[in-house]
Amino acid sequence: MPDYSKGFLIINSTKNTNLGYADLADSFLSRFKGLMLKAKIFRGLVLTIPKGRGRRGSGIHMFFMRIALDVIFLDEHKRVVDTVYLKPWQTYNPKKPARYVIELEEGRIKSSKTEIGDELDFTCDSA
Repeated sequence: MPDYSKGFLIINSTKNTNLGYADLADSFLSRFKGLMLKAKIFRGLVLTIPKGRGRRGSGIHMFFMRIALDVIFLDEHKRVVDTVYLKPWQTYNPKKPARYVIELEEGRIKSSKTEIGDELDFTCDSA
């Protein structure tokens, strides 16, 4: 079994680029808390959205955030359905329902050349 002590690596399989490491938020409380109150992040966060939620049910908030984030929304096949850059105190609902939401440090979407339609790869127990 891989060592996830540093999180797990997220790869853009379509572009063969690396988006960095992330931790998993798979409970209501861990998804709600997200990266709130962090002054700096050292790895991203993958939020698993319960099955059957629509577009609004896979939206996120930036309440009590101290930093801006790049956010990627993925469907059940880990295909990018939306991307957005969000500042603290903003809210956002993706263009299509998402099964996974990836919160990353600002600039990761651009540096990895990630676009809608790209397929990402990461492995975790709930993914």
